[in-house]
Amino acid sequence: MINEQLTATEYLSSQAKEEASLPLITVAMPVYNAGKYLRLAVLSIVGQTYSNWELLIIDDGSTDNSLKNIADLKDERIKILSDGNNRGLAVRLNESIDLARGLYFARMDGDDICYPERFSQQITAFENNPELDLLATRVITIDENNQITGLFPYAISHEEICAQPWLGFYLPHPTWMGKTDWFRKYRYTIPGPYCCEDQELLLRSYHNSHLETLDEILLAYRIRNKIDWKKLARTRRTVFSAQFQYFARLNLWHYLLLATAAFIGKIINDFLKKILGSTFQLRQNIVSDLLLTQWQNIFDGLTSRTKIP
Repeated sequence: MINEQLTATEYLSSQAKEEASLPLITVAMPVYNAGKYLRLAVLSIVGQTYSNWELLIIDDGSTDNSLKNIADLKDERIKILSDGNNRGLAVRLNESIDLARGLYFARMDGDDICYPERFSQQITAFENNPELDLLATRVITIDENNQITGLFPYAISHEEICAQPWLGFYLPHPTWMGKTDWFRKYRYTIPGPYCCEDQELLLRSYHNSHLETLDEILLAYRIRNKIDWKKLARTRRTVFSAQFQYFARLNLWHYLLLATAAFIGKIINDFLKKILGSTFQLRQNIVSDLLLTQWQNIFDGLTSRTKIP
């Protein structure tokens, strides 16, 4: 009902202004003890060439006071939510989905770094392809000292991404941008499967979705130097458990057999890497001088805009 104190024209004008003020992109950044890396991650969002976004930083009960590192960043597009509780990543992601005001929903981790053109290029891709549900980008990997260590595996087309679901999906989650309605349709499973929330979501949704990867490197994905072998083993088991349940429910026995073989192979590979260390390494992707220079320019520009504590 139109407010009696407003004319119809005034009411429609106020509605139009409210819609115009809504962000096109909601960026979800759940954080837990992100430490010194959080500031760089947030600055890489603030520095996007595309500006119509909101950033929801949801603290999941951090104990390292990392939010103090961004206390001086005054930007009305940034919203920080903190209730002091540790509820898990899946819960926080669903909270972000419920709070999202944007037409598109983007993922971001508190220790990774976006390239400045990320949002702009992803929005353009959605405008050019209305059938698209979820879009990732290619990434470089960086270490704890912000040095490039390699390139993350990737697949470009939907067919390539979904060709071997028993091996998982090469779709790095910090680069995701998708339709908010798509995220609300599938949501994250609660309680969240251990360290594989995104893979489990993709497993449930890929048959009825359109997924793609931009053939552009638009994010630096941080991989810590020390491998937590117990965590990795538990993650492998959890992924396999999700695959087992999904493939068995659909009577996809050949997929289940392939998933079992892939799981055993990964466990053996992890064991050999743990025992043999540096003498047993997969061939590293060669990073070109052009990519190195590009990353260095982006990192230098990021750190020069404001002092990092």
